[in-house]
Amino acid sequence: MDYLQWKGPGGATPGCSASARQGLGGHTVAPAGGRPASATGQNRAVPVHQITDPDDDRIADYRALTDVELRTRWEPPHGLFIAEGELVLRRALRAGYPARSFLVDAKRADQLADLDTGDAPVYAATPDVLEKATGFHVHRGVLASFRRKPLPSADEVLAAARRVVILEDVNNHTNLGAVFRGAAALGIDAVLLSPSCADPLYRRSVRVSMGEVFAVPYAKLDRWPVGLDQVREAGFTVLAMTPAPDAVPIQRLTAAQRERAALLLGAEGPGLTAAAQSASDVRVVIPMRRGVDSLNVAAAAAVAFWELGRDDPPFGGG
Repeated sequence: MDYLQWKGPGGATPGCSASARQGLGGHTVAPAGGRPASATGQNRAVPVHQITDPDDDRIADYRALTDVELRTRWEPPHGLFIAEGELVLRRALRAGYPARSFLVDAKRADQLADLDTGDAPVYAATPDVLEKATGFHVHRGVLASFRRKPLPSADEVLAAARRVVILEDVNNHTNLGAVFRGAAALGIDAVLLSPSCADPLYRRSVRVSMGEVFAVPYAKLDRWPVGLDQVREAGFTVLAMTPAPDAVPIQRLTAAQRERAALLLGAEGPGLTAAAQSASDVRVVIPMRRGVDSLNVAAAAAVAFWELGRDDPPFGGG
């Protein structure tokens, strides 16, 4: 077994007499007993467990990560999800998701040397063992397994939001992650999902969102499409996106329709069902040119998000 000497801010090894250390995002965290601790430094050498067998049960959380059906059956029932890449796992920690374990390329273990891993074990393996265990070349070199947090109810999410997006049957994980990233960047406060939507915490969704699935609250509408009545009762105007020729151009919505908007989008290809459109308040369209009839759902969502918030006060970007 190897050990990493975990470094504090600035690369120094923190001493046992340190009275405070800074966590991710600059926050000082104090555990039970009053002794300050942090997500970026700890006063102990952390053991790194070397994995040589891809079938080692200690890394069962990471097995066959490319098998969507298997992962769907395994992750939500076991209350876990997988984060890929250093940036994403740091955002998961910052959002308060408890780590179950870390799995890294042995050559990259030092990338995590400023993180407080808590009780979560750190496993390291060669690229060949990682690929055999996970089913793909882990070119980012860092994976982590996290415990899920309980989802809020739709009512809780709606009560804290001004503008939301609702997704019907969006099962492409890349599109789902991109919608979350656009929502975080363009002023959407929450995401609501129909019962048949994909899991936002599936590895690809998390990766494509760049970890923004941790920043944007989301909930499920268990009854569909009657759950849209719940959204309307919370004071929102349900805007159904469709390329139908009689739909209202989105830039012509009234100020009242924009004020508390719930933008409803369907899956790539089929779009919104007739039942969902019938349950909406207004059908809206992004006007197209050159004979193009529609955009990718994530691209359409980003355009619509910007349009709905174009009169909002300026905010910092990057």
